[in-house]
Formats: sequence, structure tokens, C-alpha cells
Amino acid sequence: MTVMERAGGLVATGHPLQRAGAWAVAVMAGRELPEQVGADDLNGVADTVVRDAVAAAVAAKTDPCYDWWKVLFALYPNSKATHASRPRDAVVLRDALAEMFVPDDPAGRVLPCTFCGADAAAVWAKSTLPMFDSNKALNTLPPGVQGWPVCRGCRVAMWALPYGAWVTAGSATVLSCESRQAEREFAVRNVRRARRIIQAGFTSLSTGASPELVVLRALRNVGRELSATTLWSFKNDNQEPWLRVTRTRRAVPVFLAAVDGNAPLRRGWRLMEIAFTQRDGDGRVTAAGPVEAARLLFEAEDGRSRSLLGQLHRLLWETERWSSQDRAALTRLAFAYEKEIHGVEPDLSGVANLIATWIEHGSGSPRGRLAQYGKAALDGYRLGLLLHQASLRLRYDGRPVHVGSDEARPFVQQRPRAWEQRVLLSLEVQRLLDERGVAVNARPEDPREREQIERLIQEPPLDLMDDDDEFGAV
Repeated sequence: MTVMERAGGLVATGHPLQRAGAWAVAVMAGRELPEQVGADDLNGVADTVVRDAVAAAVAAKTDPCYDWWKVLFALYPNSKATHASRPRDAVVLRDALAEMFVPDDPAGRVLPCTFCGADAAAVWAKSTLPMFDSNKALNTLPPGVQGWPVCRGCRVAMWALPYGAWVTAGSATVLSCESRQAEREFAVRNVRRARRIIQAGFTSLSTGASPELVVLRALRNVGRELSATTLWSFKNDNQEPWLRVTRTRRAVPVFLAAVDGNAPLRRGWRLMEIAFTQRDGDGRVTAAGPVEAARLLFEAEDGRSRSLLGQLHRLLWETERWSSQDRAALTRLAFAYEKEIHGVEPDLSGVANLIATWIEHGSGSPRGRLAQYGKAALDGYRLGLLLHQASLRLRYDGRPVHVGSDEARPFVQQRPRAWEQRVLLSLEVQRLLDERGVAVNARPEDPREREQIERLIQEPPLDLMDDDDEFGAV
């Protein structure tokens, strides 16, 4: 799908790989938009692509520039620049690569470009187009057809792709976004990163970044606008090519704007980042908290992604870790996420008050009752039993807390995404306990009760869910 009519030598289309390459060309040419790229700009970008590819192809394996060859090999494993039989003479290789980007001959046979529909005299196949089959796959081209028509602008874009993508030694990630501003920022950041890889190799890069984090920083600058984003990560390997797709909800920029403009929400986000940071025995960061937190806003196409709400629930059940201020900040972050992203604002007051009152005044210790609630919190059936028992216990003790069936129904039903309601309820219960000053850290004197409670506390609450297909793999 063509985004807008061609004004120069290039157009950004709806194809994610071509689109990422078009933005890379615009950034490398110093243009604000791909549509502003002209023939002279394409000449300059093509020269850069060829120069860098030749340098990487003839570099020794100990040379930092060889890391750029690894990037090219992951995208174009059968190309003239990456094939095992490639010439090691830089002049010969440069001439061979330069032929890929020569202007189309208008006097020759032309066909509509596969990507943008412009006149194209050249046809390309899987050796020069990433993710267009691999040697392991049967050729899907009709008999006698040599390849897909690709105009000069799109040919340059498809090889500028690694500059505008987030690349590793074995994969690349490109962005599609409703916000062109975010797409440009993503390309600018990656072009700068690519140049660093070419000059100094992967070892020169910081470990505390990821494509998800770069995207969120770009979306934060969009403001309170609805803007869906998609990350396409792939490897064009001869043996095991793969493609993984993750997306954000359209309201993510609105949520990020809310976090950025609210001190408690900013505190909650930073606490989450700090909690997710992992270090080895020498103090080196092995998992960057900001990266792990950013990934929680992306949902995998296959459903195997972690939920931000679920991770906040796990953190907050580490009852001895947080101060009341920290707990309040993390709770507000969870409620803001559900409100802005999913539009969920359930009425929690009645049921939360019932559970909090039972934890505070029921039989046994508050710590034990909190552990009992923690075991049932995310399971609709067990939570229903607990509400029944708690309401009877309080009524027997002369502390009736009335909760109507309509108030309780959203938390005990087995329906899609019911877990969200139960997670929010759990966070509200803990907030009420903090507000009332209910101490749950005091350990009971009875060793048998203490052992039972500790066993309940150690059990992961999310393992008890019976609608985990809606929750997603954790």
C-alpha cells in the first residue's frame, strides 16, 4: 500500500521492511521525509551502502568492521557481499555491488515495482531481498520468472534497511507506526547505532538498550495521541529463518504521557525498572530494568508475552520489600495502565473493603489471612469461596460488610480478561491495608501456623489462575 504519491526518487510504502529502509534513506540523506529524497540523494546513499558492504566483506574476522558483515549476512545470506565465494578484491566487489543500484533504463522492459508500483527494469529474488524465501524454502516464483520487479528507490531502501533497523549479529527489528515522528526517531537512533557498529563493532554498544525501549522513548515524544506500533523482528537465515511480531496498544502514548506528567506514576515506573534490574556477582548488569519494563508494553502476536499488570502484581506481593509510599506508587501505576490502555475502571470499593476488613479482624493472624487471600486472589472459583467465608466470618463476629452480587460478580466470573479485575482488586486490598496500618509482617508464634503461612506465601499467585490463556505466558 502506497502511503503517498512519489515526489522524488522514493516513497515509503506499507511494507514494513521497505518502509524501514525508506526512513533510513531519508535520515542518511538528511531529509525529513522519504518523499523528499531525490535521485542525487539515492546516489549518495547507494554509495554509502556499497562502501560499507565492501569494507565489511573484505575485513578480517578480528576487524571491528567484520561485525557489519554479520549484520548483512543475517539479512542477505546469499548476496554478492556475504556469500562464501565472494571476491576478496575490494574493487571487483565494489563494481558488482554498484550494479545493483544503477538507475532503471526507461528504454528497456519495465514492470510495476513490487513495493511502490513505480516503473522498474530490474528484478530481484531472495539473494537480495530479505525474507523473500530462503534456500531452505521452495521458490514461490512462477516458472520462468526470475524475480520481483523492484525500482531503484526501493532497491536502495531494501539495502539501507539495516541502517534504519535495530540490528544484532543475527537478526534485525523494524518498526511500523501510525506516528511518522516516532518512525523517524527510531530510524535516526538506529542509523547512529549502525555507524558505530561499522566503526567499532558490537562491543562498543551499550547493553542497556533495546528496540522496545527506543520505541517507547519515541512514543513519549508523540504526546497524548493514539498511535499503534508494531515491531517486526526477523532473521533471514538459510537454515532457520524466523519472524516475530509484537505490538503495542494504540493508547500507549497516552499512558506514557500520563506517567511522564505525574510524579507518583513516574516513581512507580522507576521502582519497576529498579526491581527488574539484575546483576551478576561482580555487580555487572545482566538484565537492564528499563529494557525489561519497556517490553511489558508490547504484546506478542502468538500471545506468549508478559503482562505489565501481572508483573506489578508479582512485585507488590513481595510484602516486605516496599514502603507504603512505594506500594502506593506501584498501585497507582497499575490502575493508570488499566484505565489508559484497556479502559478498565471497575468498582472495587465494596469487595476490597470486605477482604481488607476480614484480613484485619478475622480469626488467626493478619499475615495468615493475607497469605490465604494471596492464594485465591487470581482464581475466580477460590476467590468466590473466600468471599463467602469472609462475609460469614465477619457476620458471625458482628462486623457485617455488605457486598451485593453485582459488585462481586466481575471478580468471580470465568470470562476473557477477568484476571485484570482480580489483579486490580488485589492491589486495592493491599492499598487499604496500608491505609489502615494493618501489620502483616509480624510472624505468628505457633511454629505450625508459621510454617503453613510461609508455604502459602512462597507459592506464586499467578500459577493459580484458571484463565491463563487470557493472561498470557509469564
